[in-house]
Amino acid sequence: MPKADPFRMRRFLDVLLKHGNFTRAAKDLYISQPYLTQTIQNAETELGVAIINRATSPIRLTAAGRIYYQYLTTLENEQAQFHKRLSQYTAPAKQVIRVGILSSLGYYLLPLILPDFLQVHPTVKIDLTEDISERNEQRLLHHDLDFLIGQDPQTIAAGLTVHDRGHDGYYAIIPHTSALYQPHQAYINPHSLSMDQLMQAPLVLSPQGSSIRRQVDYLLQKFHVDPHIVVESSNTLTVQKLAQRGLGVTFLPDSVTVTPDSAHYNLYPLPQDLVSLTYFIASPAGKELTTPEKDFVTLFLTNLEASLADPSSR
Repeated sequence: MPKADPFRMRRFLDVLLKHGNFTRAAKDLYISQPYLTQTIQNAETELGVAIINRATSPIRLTAAGRIYYQYLTTLENEQAQFHKRLSQYTAPAKQVIRVGILSSLGYYLLPLILPDFLQVHPTVKIDLTEDISERNEQRLLHHDLDFLIGQDPQTIAAGLTVHDRGHDGYYAIIPHTSALYQPHQAYINPHSLSMDQLMQAPLVLSPQGSSIRRQVDYLLQKFHVDPHIVVESSNTLTVQKLAQRGLGVTFLPDSVTVTPDSAHYNLYPLPQDLVSLTYFIASPAGKELTTPEKDFVTLFLTNLEASLADPSSR
């Protein structure tokens, strides 16, 4: 690999691609254009391949350049992760609380907890790991996390202490491409559709192992449906957008807010006696919680309960 500082090279390439021109990029970087050009050429000489396609306007990375850029990005991410993991030992006076959560769940739950918590404990650092519950659960069992925040505690592994709170519902996004779509209706009345028909529609789903997918799989088994899954994505926002654009029906918890758009899709509340979710926070069984950790659990439970009691606050 080139001897040049990889983080400086990443910065140079970012600005160069932004402007598509060496002169404007150099001006933005507060360096001379010849220096920028020479730095890129030196990297290309050491790599033995061109990383910039100078024949295009604006200039772009070559195929080799994209591989090099990905390498620089990986180095930067690995260094950030290294410093994050090391910080709990290099700065032991500052407590770190490591929390695992699904990103789409964090969008709803973390704003309920963190502002109040950090106001009381401003010196505590929160280290988030946003991943599917299945992998975060394993991290918690191996003590790589202090807490797991999730939904549906019935499926949680043994060896964890679980605190749960409240029930929340699910709804379906039914796109205009579906035979079940009702024109000019932002919302479809509850219990007005056959769940059997709904589950047999083309589906856009999260992957198996995720909390939402467990609920959907339960419905598929209950109604004996062999599903037609168009695509799966671990990103809930991607699932939502694909359904809104007509790729298929999907199912989301009420915590994922979707703006009504009757011209493109219906929103259909699912019966809560059929499917609902319970939020939880879990920690390793037998672990003695510090005062900040106890406060974190308390705020999770009390603030979540208040939010569920007042849906307009979401």
